[in-house]
Amino acid sequence: MLPDPLHPALVHFPIVLVVLLPLAAGAALWAIRRGVQATRAWLVPVGFGLALSLSSWVAVETGEREEEKVEEVVAESTIDAHADAAERFLALSVALTALLSVGLVANRWGAAARIASVVAAVGLIGAGYQVGHSGGALVYHHGAASAYLDGNPARVGDQDGEGRRTEGGRGRSERDDDP
Repeated sequence: MLPDPLHPALVHFPIVLVVLLPLAAGAALWAIRRGVQATRAWLVPVGFGLALSLSSWVAVETGEREEEKVEEVVAESTIDAHADAAERFLALSVALTALLSVGLVANRWGAAARIASVVAAVGLIGAGYQVGHSGGALVYHHGAASAYLDGNPARVGDQDGEGRRTEGGRGRSERDDDP
């Protein structure tokens, strides 16, 4: 049986893969320097890139399907910021996978693409952080999970102008009590 909602159960895959990809690419570069055939060694990071792109696409798709339900409790602008970050991450993941694929070529271009891929993979962690942080904020600071609770969920009207919970809403963070 699949979890409901599905999106929170799947979003951790791209987060893990974006961290593992630079490690896999770095290890493949090390293996190539140690004498392993470049094409063979580079298949591992390409596989990670494909898995990252696919899992990112699935996360975006499931997020879009659950967006309306969460809009019942979180301001649309807050959700849109997370969705924009997720779509940017997906596009960058696909671009990185294309660059990783060029690394399969056994010539000067392939070697350059392999080095550029490692650098780009490390940089992609920043985009992954943005998506993960905004998603976590939706759940833990804006009460997105309350859209799936039985009973009376928090309402968009219970948020201040910046999308934070106010006195009347569920999901208030401790920061709401700060002066």
